Amino acid sequence: MATTARARAKEFCRRFGLDLPILLAPMAGACPPGLSAAVANAGGMAALGALTETPEAIAAWIAEFRRQSNRAVQINLWIPDPPPRRDPALEAEIRAFLEARGPMVPADAGDAVPLDFAAQFEALVAATPSVASSIMGLFSPDQAATLKAHGIAWFACVTTLAEARAAEAAGADAVVAQGFEAGGHRGAFVNENAERQGTGSLALLPRLADHLTIPIIAAGGIADSRGIAAALTLGASAVQIGTGFLRAPEAKIHPVWAATLADLDPTDTMPTRGFSGRLGRAVATAYVRDLIRPGAPAPAPYPVQRGLSAAMRVAGLKTGTLDQMQAWAGQAAALARAEPAGDIAKTLWAGAESLLP
Repeated sequence: MATTARARAKEFCRRFGLDLPILLAPMAGACPPGLSAAVANAGGMAALGALTETPEAIAAWIAEFRRQSNRAVQINLWIPDPPPRRDPALEAEIRAFLEARGPMVPADAGDAVPLDFAAQFEALVAATPSVASSIMGLFSPDQAATLKAHGIAWFACVTTLAEARAAEAAGADAVVAQGFEAGGHRGAFVNENAERQGTGSLALLPRLADHLTIPIIAAGGIADSRGIAAALTLGASAVQIGTGFLRAPEAKIHPVWAATLADLDPTDTMPTRGFSGRLGRAVATAYVRDLIRPGAPAPAPYPVQRGLSAAMRVAGLKTGTLDQMQAWAGQAAALARAEPAGDIAKTLWAGAESLLP
C-alpha cells in the first residue's frame, strides 16, 4: 500500500472511480438522491443509508440517483441484532417518560421490528452500487461472495482494531474507521460494547494503519480541510463526512435541525440510546439530557426504543420542536457549511491538498 498521504488518496480514488477522496456518509433518512448526486458529481462518493428503506424504496432511490449522476455510490445496511428481550414494566416507564415530553405513545409502539434484511440485501445487489457497506457487524461469507460475484466492493464500518482485523479477514475491501466524535449511530459490532469502544479518531486511525493492509476511510470529527489532511496523514486513504454536509441545501433536513448545527459546540452533542436503543451521537437537547438524570428509565433495546420514540420524533418534525427531534450531530458540527454540497466537497479537498506535504 502507498506510504504517503497523497499517494494513498490517489490510489484510493483510482481504485474506486473518484476524483476526490471524500465519501458522503450513508445517513439513514438524510441522504436524498440530490445530496448524493451533488457529492458524486463533484468527484466524491454518493451514499444511501438504507436501514429504513424497503426493497422497493432502495430501487426507487438508486433509479433517481442515476437520473442525476453516473458516478460512484455506496449503499449501507445494518447487520441485524438478535431479537430484543422485552420488558413490559420498563416499556411502560418509557412510554410515560416520552408522553411527558410529547404525544401519546401507542400501546403497541414497542412491537416495532426491523425490515427484512435478506430482502434489503437482495435489493442492494440488484441496484449494483459501486460499494456495499456494513455497520454493526459483517456480511456473512455467502453475502460477501455474492457482492464479489457482482463486482460490488465491500466497506465495513469498524470502531476498534479487533473489528477491523475481523473485517479484513472476512474479505472487506476497506474499513470505515468510525471515531467517537462521529454523529449518528455507533458502529460497534456488539451493541453492549458501544460506550466502552469510544476511541477518538486521532487514536484509532494510526492504530489501524499500523496493522491493516486494506485502505482505511476515516470518519468522525472531520468537516473541514484540516481534518481531512490530518486523517490522511494519520494513515487514512479517504474520509467519510456526514454532519459536514447536513447544512447543504440538498440535504433537506428540517431547518431547525440545520440551524442548530451552526456554531454548535462539541460539548452540545452527546451519545444517547434514547432514540433507537442503539448508541448514537446527537444534539444534546432537553430530552437527551433528561435521559441521564436520576430516575430516568433506561432506554429499551433496539428496535423497541425506536418504536416507542417514533411518535415524539414525528411530532418534532411536524412542529419544528428541536427537543422532540432525532437531531444527529457529530462533534465537528460547527464546521458544517451552508453551501451547495458539491462546492463543499471541492473546497474541502482543495484546502486539504494545500496542507499536505
